[in-house]
Amino acid sequence: MSVEQQVRQEGLESLLSQPLLETIWRRRTHRVSRGASVPAGSMSYRSPHRPIPLEEMEEAVLIALTGCSGLTMPDRLFEDPRDGTPIMAKPNLTMAGRTAGSPDNAQGTHFFMINDAGTYFLRKLPPSPDLPFNAGTLVERAHQAKVKVLDHRLDVAEGKRDFPAYLDSNRFLSNIPGSTVFLPVVDLSHQYINALMYLLTQPEGARPVIVDDRNFYRPAGVRKWVRNGFLNNDIKLPLGALGPMRTQIEADLLLQNMMLVADGMGLGAWIHASIHPLIALGDPKFSREYGRMLGFDFVTPRFRPADILRWHVPLPRYAPLRSHPVGLRANGEHLIKAACPPNYPSMEKAVDAVVQAKFGPDGIYTDNETFARIYKGDYGQRYLAEASAYDQRVIDCARDICVYIHETHGRFPAHADAIHVPGIWLQTHHIESEYYERFFVNGTTGTHARHAARWHGEPDSGTAAAP
Repeated sequence: MSVEQQVRQEGLESLLSQPLLETIWRRRTHRVSRGASVPAGSMSYRSPHRPIPLEEMEEAVLIALTGCSGLTMPDRLFEDPRDGTPIMAKPNLTMAGRTAGSPDNAQGTHFFMINDAGTYFLRKLPPSPDLPFNAGTLVERAHQAKVKVLDHRLDVAEGKRDFPAYLDSNRFLSNIPGSTVFLPVVDLSHQYINALMYLLTQPEGARPVIVDDRNFYRPAGVRKWVRNGFLNNDIKLPLGALGPMRTQIEADLLLQNMMLVADGMGLGAWIHASIHPLIALGDPKFSREYGRMLGFDFVTPRFRPADILRWHVPLPRYAPLRSHPVGLRANGEHLIKAACPPNYPSMEKAVDAVVQAKFGPDGIYTDNETFARIYKGDYGQRYLAEASAYDQRVIDCARDICVYIHETHGRFPAHADAIHVPGIWLQTHHIESEYYERFFVNGTTGTHARHAARWHGEPDSGTAAAP
């Protein structure tokens, strides 16, 4: 083993031995990175150091946290205990597990990593439980995950860091040289369709009528389903109340996990407001001033007179106010592809694609091998045979709702973006230890003090409080 490999492994072993509760209890945000300066009156500080970027092993640990960590378990009921009627027990969009929970295991969150070398899209690699959890594996999988989309750090031009690009003082410490930043972007569209179907699996008499609160609370393409009794007209559920179907929560949970691990490594870890999401993705409303940035594909709905009342868009020239991102392509490959036009010829086809990805010939719930790895013995086959899927009426009703949304509002979804950006990101960096030691009681921990020795093979600073 080379010296570099040994140092990598020692850093990883120190992280694995770090007590979780200690990390949580002592966790504090450290905004000031190595090489940064802080103009703050009598507490001003100017760093004598140059920024030190994270090394590939440090980034590899954090990249691993964005991806798959194994397989999840469908530990759920198959039937209603009250009367034995079947319950839909196949809600997941994927069986790949991750380091944080996700509604219906949608796993719609994608990450970009930004550092001094460029901006990368991080692929979600398939889970590989047989691989050893060591430094070499983490670095190799990090290489496989990274897709360079920009040859530079994602940022606005010099002199444009004021609002709306950056918020307040963040513009001086955020996304600066030496830092590694993780930006989450959430594809809501697939789970939006899936969650509508799940919602419609309620028992007889408990299925709500979906109404459109942006169209005078009229039924959202479900009149025939009310007439035939499939939906209960006494239960109304507005599309606006559904919002992003809770899919955005997984990004927050993943960022929290990453922040704790970064802190446990002895790095600075700071979750804060990102570059304005629409600027970062390249929304046409901002691209003239800020450039294409990440270069997402956007859809701008055609203006209709009814939009004056529905969306308060007064004239056709204001139609771009309702534009939203629907995908990202790089070198001819779709890295993110929302389940909506123009990625699909119609919403019917988009819904069918989601259904096929679950129940088609190559779908999740026809993959015997995956369930053989989840269950012991023949229980995987039993699950696939006994657990109920969607009633065809559920699929057809959900399809009608999705078609209505697109035909009425010119985009899908209408009440949320197909691709949602939470507007926060995680910055990780080597901290400016002298700054924290000069001004703060317990400004750093022993983990910070020993970071250089554990992860870089350098002398232990030995100046911070234990442990």
